[in-house]
Amino acid sequence: MESSDLTESGTMRHVVYERFGERDVLRVSESPVPVPAGGEVLIRVHGAGLNPIDWKTRLGLGFVASQIENSLPWTPGYDAAGEVVAVADDVTTLVPGDRVMGMIGFPTSGGAYAEYAVANVEDLTIVPEELDLMAAAAVPLAALTAWQALFEVAHLEAGQKILILAGAGGVGHFAVQFALERGAHVIATASAHNRDFLAGLGVHEVIDYHTTDIGDECYGLDVVLDLVGGDTGKRALHTLAESGVLVTIPTNTADEVISAAEALGVRAHGMRSRPDAFHLEEIAELIEDGDVKVHLDRVFALDQVSDAHDLLEAGHVRGKLVLDCR
Repeated sequence: MESSDLTESGTMRHVVYERFGERDVLRVSESPVPVPAGGEVLIRVHGAGLNPIDWKTRLGLGFVASQIENSLPWTPGYDAAGEVVAVADDVTTLVPGDRVMGMIGFPTSGGAYAEYAVANVEDLTIVPEELDLMAAAAVPLAALTAWQALFEVAHLEAGQKILILAGAGGVGHFAVQFALERGAHVIATASAHNRDFLAGLGVHEVIDYHTTDIGDECYGLDVVLDLVGGDTGKRALHTLAESGVLVTIPTNTADEVISAAEALGVRAHGMRSRPDAFHLEEIAELIEDGDVKVHLDRVFALDQVSDAHDLLEAGHVRGKLVLDCR
């Protein structure tokens, strides 16, 4: 294993929970720094991005919770950005000192809410020089979800009309920028205080979901990206053209949205995002060129993880939240 100097104590601080529950189950613990096995690197984590799956899993909801319930305590976090400090003997593509970001430990290992984390080298990409590591930590899961939903599932093309529900959130603010970059006509829902933010990103039409019914405002759409789910997702089905497609992201309501689509005779798909370094490199290039901006709403210290989860769970974050793990 090739490495640069690690902590003298050989230990690190990281967030764990020993049981599912409210945010008070989160605590900061100390453990030995992990050692990268075959195909892995060790990252000195600078920033760890927070995503809705983090609080849902913490509550014991969803697929990941069902997979990890017998292996608690568990360190959450799938988004990491930092500096490579050690690599396994068989890793030749990265070296200590490289600045990297990636969607790591997905779905059952996690581990990003920590001072150090191991990651599969294939899940990582180099961070553009223009992007600081705290902002880079906000990118992987949300941006990959947006990218895969738009281009792999919906097959969004230039000139098409797309509605993005919750356009100012983590996935949403990437999705609107990717869709604009592809040459689509972009409509997004948001609360009134996010109107200027989305207009600044170039969104063509912003609909205030508090005052306006999307079913009254939109029709004949090629694509709907549903980042809300439930009744809102089902309502959005009525805005589709006959040939249109809705992609729904919240997994807990995906089945009901898809069933409603079948009853209406329109197409809807659920999806699960996945690590993909090739997609992440394309996204990094767009950020490097200035075509996509990363919006950090707030940065929290590792010790403030409960407060971060509180804000995340409330669901009104503009862009992303990140833990400062330095």
